[in-house]
Amino acid sequence: MSTFTDPNAELLVDHLFRSRAGQMVAYLTRLLGPANLDLAEDVTQEALLKALQSWPYTGIPDNPAGWLFRVARNVALDAVRHRTMAGEKSPELAAEHLRKADIPMAENTELEEQLRDDELRMMLMCCHPALPQDARVALSLKTVGGFSVREIARAFLADEATIAQRLVRAKRQIRDSGIRFELPAAQDLTARMGSALEVVYLMFNEGYAAQSGEDLVRHDLCGEALRLGRLLAASSVGTPEGNALVALMAFQAARLRARVDAAGELVLLEEQDRSHWDQNLIAAGFHHFELSADGTELSSYHLQAAIAATHARAQEGRVTDWRLILELYDQLTELNKSPVVELNRVVVVAKVNGPQAALAALKPLADHRSLRNYYLLPAIQGQLLFDIGDKSGASQCFRQALDRPCSEPERRFLQRKLDECNSQ
Repeated sequence: MSTFTDPNAELLVDHLFRSRAGQMVAYLTRLLGPANLDLAEDVTQEALLKALQSWPYTGIPDNPAGWLFRVARNVALDAVRHRTMAGEKSPELAAEHLRKADIPMAENTELEEQLRDDELRMMLMCCHPALPQDARVALSLKTVGGFSVREIARAFLADEATIAQRLVRAKRQIRDSGIRFELPAAQDLTARMGSALEVVYLMFNEGYAAQSGEDLVRHDLCGEALRLGRLLAASSVGTPEGNALVALMAFQAARLRARVDAAGELVLLEEQDRSHWDQNLIAAGFHHFELSADGTELSSYHLQAAIAATHARAQEGRVTDWRLILELYDQLTELNKSPVVELNRVVVVAKVNGPQAALAALKPLADHRSLRNYYLLPAIQGQLLFDIGDKSGASQCFRQALDRPCSEPERRFLQRKLDECNSQ
């Protein structure tokens, strides 16, 4: 271990928080029991805090993940000795489990496999049918994805107090119902897998469309969501729907590098340099897309993956098959009445039928409650008005968009559009 101050320590801790926090909580939950999920989360936070306080001065350990798990195990052992354990395990038994627990090491493939199993059990436990649907997703994002209450609230377009109460109630229900940390019986798998896939989907979207900060994309969240999606798809409980979601995320992740230029400015999809798209991820997308055809059920993930695949096949933006994409969106809106899906469809309507038709399709969404803070609603309307020559109306819409949460690259893009309206 080096002894000099390491300026990269904070970045590494942040990365490990996204890539290992869920594993740590799952690992500790297996040892402590589901009734002590709060303790597992607290211990994980304390271990990461110790790393943040220590590593900049002592140097980054040779095995950072192993260091975190060791510290977490020791902190949990101290906590067990000083509190009465609820649930199935007595304090003495829990302490014995912790003392005997293997410390995960990067080179130990068996332990890495155990951690993957722990994560899978954690996701499916959080998606237990006894929990309300919204609580399942929020709890999974918190425990497996390492999301903060604020991030979950943003993903749900809800306020933080509502999310915090939802999490408290879900954990209480796990304790009171005696929900176990195990793979569910076959009859429960379908319901739980649907919730687990929704968690991964929300996690990816949060990374792909960051709504604040300097970065347009949070690559760590996108990568973690893709990893968890593959974990679900490759498991014994994997489904065609899971493969469709992995295909969708792979196609979209392939475009991440091209979404901003060298100066960090936003680049629209049709203007992206497609030579910068990741061909390995595109190949993975088509591989999982083929696997998703194994079955008769058509999910929203299948249709979204088909839309992304259509973009991936186009060598240039101008040869995109927009009519096919509109047909897929028509099917998607029948399956999923999400206002965000309908808003995305409006953009495609403009490509196929022109801005006037798109403005007519946009009108029913204008006062939709869930879109009231979504900057893309006025931004899309502004572009459509600009395209028909209404610069004054477009300017007003871009101003409204600038008043709503978005990332700094998106804010600069909107400001350029506003300036364009005012300069003509």
